[in-house]
Amino acid sequence: MSRLGAKSESFGTILQRAETFDGVVCDTRCVIRPYTDDDVGEVLDAWYLASVEAHSFLNESFFDAERGRLSDLWLPGSDTSVFEVGGRVVGFVSMVGNEVGGIFVTPERQGQGIGRALLDHVAATRRYLELEVFEANTIGRRFYDAYGFRVRGEGIERDTGLPILRLRIDGSHA
Repeated sequence: MSRLGAKSESFGTILQRAETFDGVVCDTRCVIRPYTDDDVGEVLDAWYLASVEAHSFLNESFFDAERGRLSDLWLPGSDTSVFEVGGRVVGFVSMVGNEVGGIFVTPERQGQGIGRALLDHVAATRRYLELEVFEANTIGRRFYDAYGFRVRGEGIERDTGLPILRLRIDGSHA
């Protein structure tokens, strides 16, 4: 199957980067792997940190309710892959068929190719990807636009009443 995303920094390059912790440069191991129940705490942390930054227009009660849905419904009912750096989950993507149920990368790791690597990973086995994004989520919209997603429709998110966009990318964008 064809890759959906535009050409980008290779995953191998990400694997070869060095990290600095407490002034010491350490080689780190990066891997995309299937989600396990042991990841739930780190996945929820990544989701929350990224969500608060990208969704400043939502209130804390929304995040509280969504956290419960994520751990009780979305994670158990989806095909989720995590991006791990040095043994720590820093991002994830959850798929239901061709639907990107969510993709989140911790704010300190955004802009490093992790989100693109996660989408490339799931796109490798699908002919197209679809998702919904809040219209007011400028961070997410810039990312999806750069990846090649295009608006296919508009709607209203039922829990918040806020406008959402339906996006899609297919193999013709490879």
